[in-house]
Amino acid sequence: MFRFPNTRSEIVLASGSVSRAALLTGAGVAFDRDPADIDEAAVRAALAADEPAPDPADVAEILARAKAETVSARRPDAHVIGADQIMTLDGEIFEKPPDMDAARETLLRLNGRTHQLHAGVCVARDGETLWSHTDTAVLTMRELSPEAVGQYLAAAGDAVLTSVGAYQLESLGVHLFSKIEGDYFTILGLPLLALLAFLRAEEALAP
Repeated sequence: MFRFPNTRSEIVLASGSVSRAALLTGAGVAFDRDPADIDEAAVRAALAADEPAPDPADVAEILARAKAETVSARRPDAHVIGADQIMTLDGEIFEKPPDMDAARETLLRLNGRTHQLHAGVCVARDGETLWSHTDTAVLTMRELSPEAVGQYLAAAGDAVLTSVGAYQLESLGVHLFSKIEGDYFTILGLPLLALLAFLRAEEALAP
């Protein structure tokens, strides 16, 4: 049976991200999942120690490359996709909240303010990067009362812990924002249009 797009080579997603897998699945791309399982915290700490510290978009790209190249070393014939996303507020890099208390603190800090999401994506083959791309989206959160933040977290549940900003724009989190500038796929952590264009150019997907 013909599949659109017609996948012409083995494609591997070097990530355990549910949202990134859903984006590729929705686009009709046949792929395997093989999470890189790198120590992201250690990589970020090493980069933060550099003088001057790298741009957050560069951090996202470096992590995306590390993931793709790690998996590509054990899947050399595949086109391996690595991706990462960095959230910043006033230059500070945020981590995913470990629990609901931390999620509440994150949302209260973002409340009424503008932050950035930097997404990096990379494709590797034979253990080496073939292509990489970064993109940034800018999001402004509405003014919310502490009670409204609590109501949102109660409604959204533990799913918010999978998001660095403790929100999921594709779900209830859309109600938290007054303004969004940038690509929707970048916000979800995978600049999909640029990625698909490269895979077509590489003839990993049908044109």
